[in-house]
Amino acid sequence: MNNPEDLLEQYQTDLESSDFDAEKFGIDRRQFVFFSLAAAAASALGVRPALAESSGGTAAGSLGRPQFLQQETPLALGNGEAPALQFQPYPGGTGALMEKLVRQRGARAFDRGTYEPEAWTGAMPASDDDIAFLPAHQLSALIKARRITSARLTDIYVARLKRLNPTLLCAVTIMEDQARAEAARADAELAAGHYRGPLHGLPYGVKDLFATKGVPTTWGAKDFENRIIDMDAEVVVRLRDAGAVLIAKLATGLFAQNDQWFRGRTNNPWNLSQGSSGSSAGPASATAAGCVAFGIGTETSGSIVSPTIRCGLSALRPTFGSVSRYGGMVLAWSQDRVGPIVRTSEDAAMVFNVIHGVDEKDPSTVTMPFQFNRSIDLAALRIGVDDKAPKELVDKLKELGMKPVTIGARPTVSGLGGSGGLDVEDSAAFDSYVQIKAKEIGLDLNNLPPLPVRASGAARDTRPAAPANPMAPADWNPRFVNGRRISGF
Repeated sequence: MNNPEDLLEQYQTDLESSDFDAEKFGIDRRQFVFFSLAAAAASALGVRPALAESSGGTAAGSLGRPQFLQQETPLALGNGEAPALQFQPYPGGTGALMEKLVRQRGARAFDRGTYEPEAWTGAMPASDDDIAFLPAHQLSALIKARRITSARLTDIYVARLKRLNPTLLCAVTIMEDQARAEAARADAELAAGHYRGPLHGLPYGVKDLFATKGVPTTWGAKDFENRIIDMDAEVVVRLRDAGAVLIAKLATGLFAQNDQWFRGRTNNPWNLSQGSSGSSAGPASATAAGCVAFGIGTETSGSIVSPTIRCGLSALRPTFGSVSRYGGMVLAWSQDRVGPIVRTSEDAAMVFNVIHGVDEKDPSTVTMPFQFNRSIDLAALRIGVDDKAPKELVDKLKELGMKPVTIGARPTVSGLGGSGGLDVEDSAAFDSYVQIKAKEIGLDLNNLPPLPVRASGAARDTRPAAPANPMAPADWNPRFVNGRRISGF
């Protein structure tokens, strides 16, 4: 357009030819076109339109304020509505990082790497239980060599889930029929010579905060026990495209907090007196118990690392932005990460190689070079260890040829209860749910009781402690509403 007047003329033509539902907006087409042109003039001509005026003889005032401009209360934003700000972990920004890597390694560094499992050698395990505990990369080799079918593996894992889940509470939904259908399809493709890669035919489970079509997605909350989200999360899509077989939605602590959810506590298979820790409680417990070949978990602050340690597993908590979070519950837009929980580090590399990379539906994602090298020179590695690390661990690292280096005190986060921006982000992410629950129980969010105030110079936090069981006294535990803590997770 040559000038703003030309722009407005074209805009008016487009508006007058467009479909318009007068009943929906409470205003006729003529008024709608006028108000739209006035709004456009604000940017095109630098004019402040009189839309907000209710009187005073202006054109807008004489026509009356339209219904669609009279909403005083903004619509509540759902959990998945991301803020306008996009977090970029690299200090110089994503663009600078890309240019730096291209200069250092060339554009081919961003091509997705290939992973080939080592061929299986030796006899097959004698029992189904022995098969169930094989590392995922060895199961992959067996499937590729046609030594075992996806259908048999799926039967083994489904049977173990059904037998052990009443004790472990690691699975929310066992997808038996769907899993068998996917396994049969995987075997048919292999028989036809169509091999999708190392995850082809491997049964896995996903943390129950990822959406899956036709199956409940509960987030560990009783309120959502029967909720079905009509979409598949991106990580589920990528794994399906790679041939993996989804057999279960695995337990998450309530709203990604610890290992307690609406049916109880997910347990550590090696010590049933302990919870499995969380919040990726189900993926860790199920993988450790030989109920899935691998699990997909998430971490905001310890939710992959902690249950992995508790259940004696390996895992990868990837760098922020490595794996798409699209279709997953948000706890903190600037901190949530998705990663595999597995039996060996090679399993982690095999799964990560499939799920990592850019997704336009998650603007935080960045494709970074990733190549797995099982022949890496361990003597070339320096490993940071805490000064309180077990002696056995340090000695084993040295035995393998690595150089353990004691690391000093790590930075600590101050303010907001020691959690940095997490409290602010999760209170925003769950705002709509908190408002719904507040109405249900008659809680006035605009008239909350005052919080205990820390005395001047006091060394401790005087706020009441969170209940030991995060499911009590109610099955919802928002941290903050309008910047004020009302209970603890």
